[in-house]
Amino acid sequence: MPKDISPPVSAPVSELENAAPQRLAAIDLGSNSFHLLVANYQNERLQVVARLGEKVQLAAGLDEEGKLNEAAIQRALDCLGRFAPFLSDIESANLRIVGTNALRDAHNSQAFIERAETQLGHPIEIIAGREEARLIYLGAAHALAENGRRLIVDIGGGSTEFIIGEEFEPKALESLRMGCVTFTSRYFPDGEMSEKRMRRAELAALSELAHIQRPYLRLGWEDPVGSSGTIKAVASVLLAYGDTPSEGVITRSGLKKLRERLLKCKQLCKVELDGLKPDRARVFPAGVAILSAIFEAFDLNQMRFADGALREGVLYDMAGRNSAEDTRSKSLDVLQRIYDVDTRQADNVAETALCLFKQVQGAWSLTHEHRYYLQWASHVHEIGLAISHSQFHRHGAYLLENSDLAGFSRPEQHQLAFLVRAHRRKFPLKEWQALPKAQHAHSIRLALLLRLAVLINHSRPENAPPLPNISVDADSLTLALPASDEPTLLSTDIEQEQAYMDAAGFTLNVIQES
Repeated sequence: MPKDISPPVSAPVSELENAAPQRLAAIDLGSNSFHLLVANYQNERLQVVARLGEKVQLAAGLDEEGKLNEAAIQRALDCLGRFAPFLSDIESANLRIVGTNALRDAHNSQAFIERAETQLGHPIEIIAGREEARLIYLGAAHALAENGRRLIVDIGGGSTEFIIGEEFEPKALESLRMGCVTFTSRYFPDGEMSEKRMRRAELAALSELAHIQRPYLRLGWEDPVGSSGTIKAVASVLLAYGDTPSEGVITRSGLKKLRERLLKCKQLCKVELDGLKPDRARVFPAGVAILSAIFEAFDLNQMRFADGALREGVLYDMAGRNSAEDTRSKSLDVLQRIYDVDTRQADNVAETALCLFKQVQGAWSLTHEHRYYLQWASHVHEIGLAISHSQFHRHGAYLLENSDLAGFSRPEQHQLAFLVRAHRRKFPLKEWQALPKAQHAHSIRLALLLRLAVLINHSRPENAPPLPNISVDADSLTLALPASDEPTLLSTDIEQEQAYMDAAGFTLNVIQES
């Protein structure tokens, strides 16, 4: 690692205990519900300040073309409007807004995101299914006092996450495309319930579970745990009817009795059960069908409910970002090992890139977060060589775009993939324009710095070579090179780079130092 980016030294315990609490906030844009959590983080614990949740049923607003209809979008925007006052005193770096399955699926999700970002004044990140599972596990694990291997299950509106883990480390992560909102639309579209329809929903869930059933059973667990709304609601209803040995515990026999009670209702609009909130009633039978299939597939006798899920996981993950515990850095370390990256060359490029960054940071209004992206891109810019030397920058971008990278949201992966794609040859202007407009200026500037760092280290030296002085002005960059009567590898590379930059509308000037 370059000398100036070493992980921070741990502070003494007394300093940590006396440190002021950090105010954090997370918004979970779920397929069924939106949730806001505001908390103070101190001494590795969360103290809740505000907690809000509303049934938005975003997934129910997906039409036959896979687009969110205007009614669903308006419900979502209205909900976010009610959340907004709770965010007024939250620093931008301490707020994360994450979207899950419905926004992953919707073909027009970007249109909604742009309107929501304008309303909230903060970016929204769509996270991949396995990243959602990782964050759910992180939140649930912090809520559990017991150790041992656990199975965590979270039934959402559009997807269900399954995680096996020990302490705070997940061993298996999966997100399956089944949820209480989508299954309601698919198997109870007219609101009618019957044994046949319920079993069809259960068989569909069993079909999804077949992909993970054997490997999960082989890995095993000691403690099956459920999180979030559907499982919490099931536990609440079982407690109200005395069908559980203790609060928060779901048994196979209790779940069977609940299933029978639901079938007696015959219609979704007539589902009224003690312990069940009215706003969850319509999607509750589909959730019970999915949970019944989970009990059947994994031969469970019981499951307990635990508080702590996605939004809590987002806060704990955010507290560890840009530190030695940043999951994103760990993910890229794994990627380096998988694709056998030349780490000496990667470290040299990173050291040069960050030194260049330091020279231009103020003039180009680059932030500490931008610095991390430049560092990360430097460390993985050559992963595409594992596929082919020809067009390896394209291969590397593809790998970053499509891999499951723990800690990264999809927009973060897009931005990192762009930097790797842009680090050599012609500028990928089409890919650049596809990025959100708010990222255009800093993304292209980070790409310019990475390109120069790669050129300066083209000869693959043992250590990073002496750094030339650079200065910048808007879209032009001036590089000062030592005077030489003979062409060098660097001067030849820079000459080609000038042509690439000129074609993309940028200017690279070179001056000779005496």
